[in-house]
Amino acid sequence: MSTTRVGLVDRTGLVAWAGLALLQLAWYVWLFPPQHVPVWLALAITVVPLLLPLTALPNLRRALLWAGILSLFYFCHGVAEAWSAPHERIPALLEVALTLLLIGSLGAGVRRARH
Repeated sequence: MSTTRVGLVDRTGLVAWAGLALLQLAWYVWLFPPQHVPVWLALAITVVPLLLPLTALPNLRRALLWAGILSLFYFCHGVAEAWSAPHERIPALLEVALTLLLIGSLGAGVRRARH
């Protein structure tokens, strides 16, 4: 795999990871603020976990791996919201798309052993 391709895959993963974090901010602050819990609590539950992989950022692959693992929660959340809350379907499907992009970039970045 060429260095350019790995760079593109890593950038794609970073963009999906950042997009997922920004979507959470927009979703809970601007688009659909929570009605029963404070906004800060919703952000603590949804944004803070996406910031944790930043501690592994000197090793970009490891940080993206942790973000990808965490994104499985966001995938489930997006599917559940798209199914149960029709008025939130667009951000929910965007959340699903970003998680699939992040996980797909992880899969695309795996180097296969030569036989």
